[in-house]
Amino acid sequence: QVQLVESGGGLVQAGGSLRLSCAASGVIFSIRKMGWYRQAPGKQRELVADITNGGSTNYADSVKGRFTISRDGAKNTVYLQMNSLKPDDTAVYYCRGRGPNDYWGQGTQVTVSS
Repeated sequence: QVQLVESGGGLVQAGGSLRLSCAASGVIFSIRKMGWYRQAPGKQRELVADITNGGSTNYADSVKGRFTISRDGAKNTVYLQMNSLKPDDTAVYYCRGRGPNDYWGQGTQVTVSS
């Protein structure tokens, strides 16, 4: 089993920045890719960014140039640096770990005020 715990969400004004963290514990060697997803009220959950064990990254078009995903192997933690935030970025952000199984964190709320 793998446990994922997100932190770093909060309320920020448009144009501001936040950094989300996702700490992984448990059988983490089974994880091949880590990602951040988000779900706004009334909308489907969508991919924001993901990163493979080899460091390859992938971003949603809506966040390219503003968000950066990174990982610290020593700390078993994945980060999402979010800059130039917009009200449309308001959502619950979830961390996902993918391998033979699929793991999700509990989510952290990000609210961007205009």
